[in-house]
Amino acid sequence: MKIIVLVKYSMDVAEIRVDPATHSLRMNGVPRRFGDLDKGAVEAAVRLKEVGDVTVEVVCFGPSGALGAMKDLLAMGADVATVIEDPYDGAADATAVAQVIEAAVHKLAPFDLVVCGFASDDGYSHQIGPRLAERLDLPLVSYASEVSVDDGVLVADRDLEAGVQTVSIRLPAIVSVAEEAFVPRSVTLLQAMKAQKKPTNLWSLADLSMTREKLDEVITYSALGETGIVVNRQQNVLKGSDLAEMADGLIDWLINEQVLVAQNGA
Repeated sequence: MKIIVLVKYSMDVAEIRVDPATHSLRMNGVPRRFGDLDKGAVEAAVRLKEVGDVTVEVVCFGPSGALGAMKDLLAMGADVATVIEDPYDGAADATAVAQVIEAAVHKLAPFDLVVCGFASDDGYSHQIGPRLAERLDLPLVSYASEVSVDDGVLVADRDLEAGVQTVSIRLPAIVSVAEEAFVPRSVTLLQAMKAQKKPTNLWSLADLSMTREKLDEVITYSALGETGIVVNRQQNVLKGSDLAEMADGLIDWLINEQVLVAQNGA
């Protein structure tokens, strides 16, 4: 059984700062990484590998520098890592990205399962899984919190607002994992050392019989600018001789800010 895991090497959004005067985003020096959503997808695939005869291949459409960071995912238990160089440096829309990933998946075929996070840490568009399923004409299970495979059938629990839904579909298929459902495992030094010897690939668009010019034709939008939002904290300090007095002060403040509504007689 072969599992392809889709990951994105993106800016650490927690490190992006906003200039309070100009509201411009301070992007210089912001590190890139594979986020928890990406590592959660790898974790889901590796868990399936632990209970069956499974090969896990990780694929990233991103900068060539992502290849070094892929070693962390290989240390988690993935077997092969491939980076497709992104000429747009992360600025391509989901339409173009889905076409690149589709071509990569075809190149890696045959496969049984494609796993991805339900969204990326930066764009958070929720689109790649559904778009890829449509292009490959494969069933999609989204927001999976548990997955298992038995005799060519995927069984998954889906986290929904009203509860948990259990579904089963025959492979091949695509599954997107829910946030925080698969906590990435810690990696030992020995695993990290072994990961250095695992195979990696660096592909260009030409390796997928694609060109940037053709992708330019399918991109549906372009970013005209970015404006950050500055949220000023009130930084109020609660004072009192005991917890009860401080709690009363907090309630009074929340009522004054109209977060709580005072009841008659209260």
